[in-house]
Amino acid sequence: MKFMRWSLIPLLLVSASAFADAAKGLEIAKERKARDIGWGDSVAEMTMILKSASGNTSNRSMRLKTLEVDGDGDKGLTIFDEPRDVKGTAFLNFSHTTKPDDQWLYLPALKKVKRIASRNKSGPFMGSEFAYEDLSSFEIEKYTFNYLRDEPLDDQQTFVLEQIPTDKNSGYTRQVAWIDQVHYRPLKVEFYDRKGSLLKTLELKDYNQYLDQYWRPHRMEMQNHQTGKSTVLTTGKMAFQTGLSDRDFNKASLKRAR
Repeated sequence: MKFMRWSLIPLLLVSASAFADAAKGLEIAKERKARDIGWGDSVAEMTMILKSASGNTSNRSMRLKTLEVDGDGDKGLTIFDEPRDVKGTAFLNFSHTTKPDDQWLYLPALKKVKRIASRNKSGPFMGSEFAYEDLSSFEIEKYTFNYLRDEPLDDQQTFVLEQIPTDKNSGYTRQVAWIDQVHYRPLKVEFYDRKGSLLKTLELKDYNQYLDQYWRPHRMEMQNHQTGKSTVLTTGKMAFQTGLSDRDFNKASLKRAR
């Protein structure tokens, strides 16, 4: 019996360590979320730059409207203004905490609203390196977390977290996120595909603070390591608490989006 008791000790230590890492990961994720509650709504003017593996680029102008939803994920409406071949295209996203997001895409050439199926949310958004699922708001329930380590990134000290998606239709087996230890802002995220290989890296830069509390990156760079393609999203103007409401986020608003 002594042998059995002593033989269990290493297993108990390993389990306790794993539990502590998971608990700390969840604690950090909750703090990140807690610091980004109460902003209400926002409107941003953005530019999307698509870059091919050979270095060719194309630019798109777009607007993003977002609405914070109490007790659920945020709502978002993206409207493309330029170039002409995508003008009027609109994307509506209802993020959720415990069920798959609802997403629709309006294509003006077809005058048709297309629902994005859950199994297709790992596909590319408008030919970019961002997937449909990347456009969802950050919600605790979408992942299980594991604290990996502390690590400096550029001139900031960060927590490094593993985030494992709970959605069976996710295109990722896991993500690794670098969260700054002062403001709890994501600075970098690595995305691993369904085979466990590194697929993409997202870098979030040029943070601005709004309403003396909320931080938003004005530059997001997504690099696809498997194709050599990349997408850069830059934000120009951004305003908060503009008076948006639920009526601005429905399928009817897709067709009349201007």
